[in-house]
Amino acid sequence: MKSIKTKLKLNNKQKTILAKHAGVARHAYNWGLATCIKEYEETKKRLSAITLHKRLVAEVKSINPWYYEVSKCAPQQALRDLDRAFKNFLTIPERGFPKFKKKGRKDSFYLEGSIKIFQGNYIKLPRIGVVKTYEILPPVPIKNVTISKKADSWYISFKYNFESYPTEKIGETIGVDIGINTLATCSDGSKFANVKAYRQTKKRLVRHQRAVSKKVIGSKNRRKAVKKLAKLHKKVADIRAYALHKLTSWLAKNHSTIVIEDLNVSGMLKNHKLASAIADCGFYEFKRQLTYKCEWYGSELVIADRYYPSSQICSNCGHQQKMPLHLRTYECSECGFETDRDFNAAVNLKNYVYK
Repeated sequence: MKSIKTKLKLNNKQKTILAKHAGVARHAYNWGLATCIKEYEETKKRLSAITLHKRLVAEVKSINPWYYEVSKCAPQQALRDLDRAFKNFLTIPERGFPKFKKKGRKDSFYLEGSIKIFQGNYIKLPRIGVVKTYEILPPVPIKNVTISKKADSWYISFKYNFESYPTEKIGETIGVDIGINTLATCSDGSKFANVKAYRQTKKRLVRHQRAVSKKVIGSKNRRKAVKKLAKLHKKVADIRAYALHKLTSWLAKNHSTIVIEDLNVSGMLKNHKLASAIADCGFYEFKRQLTYKCEWYGSELVIADRYYPSSQICSNCGHQQKMPLHLRTYECSECGFETDRDFNAAVNLKNYVYK
């Protein structure tokens, strides 16, 4: 399966109907959570999604006619999500107890039924009608979609059956060393700069956050300030995601074998001096994207052992020596070989598959 998420091009009427769907889904989820808590306190039993939906139709829909203005799929899926959240909590307590949803935070809803793509960038949705997207969609059958809101934009996402197609490769094996100053240094000499999206926008984010804190809670001016802050956070995330997609697509399409490090990202983030810079790189997202893109384009992803000393080994003679983080040039004490630290690590990662 391949998933697509793209931005919708909407008018005010369409934005209103989408907001109604998201509001009904949120109301059903919160009502179901409150009902489950009350039921458990009285009977020590948890209600299933089917039982909750029957009670929703009997008790809630009859007194809230605005439920009938939207698709029935939105509240039904919200109750299924609640049931899954309870199961996750019972099986994996670290996930935490389900929380009540707030308006404007992760607004989303689910639709299924008669959904059709036509003319490239138009999609017909039940109870909503025809909406337009900013990019061309594949002409594939769709069973269901999820519509979500981020900042002030609405997005549609769906899955479809996808057959991987191997691309023609220009290189065999390539080692990739990822870092903070340079996002990726490859064993063929290619370098990809780190866009440092958060660092470039940090001052503006601080200014917008300060503007939010000065506004009266509940006021229209505060809502406007929050929207500006959310749009800026979204811009930072989009810049980072674009750079990562560009890099991972180039690697997966053009190389038959890609070797990367198995970085302990959660452990690296405990270094408070570098945590912000490390988080700004998106190391986990890099690995995630590369994993599924290698499957798409017929490449092999090799992940070197976490304790493999790629930065300490001389790529020329194989000698191993300590390399403190502040040293950016590798100088071998055995053979006198000198090269960039990251390039040396990338070459060692390339040689990792031959060991």
